[in-house]
Amino acid sequence: MSADLQSITLAGGCFWCLDAVFTRVRGVTAVQSGYANGAVAHPSYEQVCTGHTGHAEAVRLSFDPSVIGLRDILEIFFATHDPTTLNRQGNDVGTQYRSGIYYSDPAHKSVAEDLLRQLQQEQTFDAPIVTELQPLENFWPAEQYHQDYFKLNPNQGYCSYVVAPKVAKFRKAFAQHLKAGA
Repeated sequence: MSADLQSITLAGGCFWCLDAVFTRVRGVTAVQSGYANGAVAHPSYEQVCTGHTGHAEAVRLSFDPSVIGLRDILEIFFATHDPTTLNRQGNDVGTQYRSGIYYSDPAHKSVAEDLLRQLQQEQTFDAPIVTELQPLENFWPAEQYHQDYFKLNPNQGYCSYVVAPKVAKFRKAFAQHLKAGA
């Protein structure tokens, strides 16, 4: 593995889903659930759930670009959530559940813009993509009990009915990117 790790922050509904998918991606070295681009420093889950802090539930990914490229990561991202619903993923409704790509590297912005343009031109989805693409302004780690939530709580109702199908979809559609044993 390369010592030159990169990071990107992604929001696609509940962070438990994104965490569960991306911890299984070969080349992703770390996944941290948290709150991105809001107006309150060190927000709590309860504060973010009000929808008044401006944060998105998100995951910050560290990845080794010699193993997996950002475009592949973004293709997995778009395939495992609905980027066409504004402030909503399934029954999770509110601005904290918006779809977003938050970058620190201008090259990452270009990769995301190119993929977004391609997905729109190819009409990959039945509706326009509403994923926001913005610089990462801030990221606050979520409380410890949100980290690795699916791994620690696989039989919890939300995990069984919402998270597990997304993980299964990833495994089927992106088997070439699956970590050994994941």
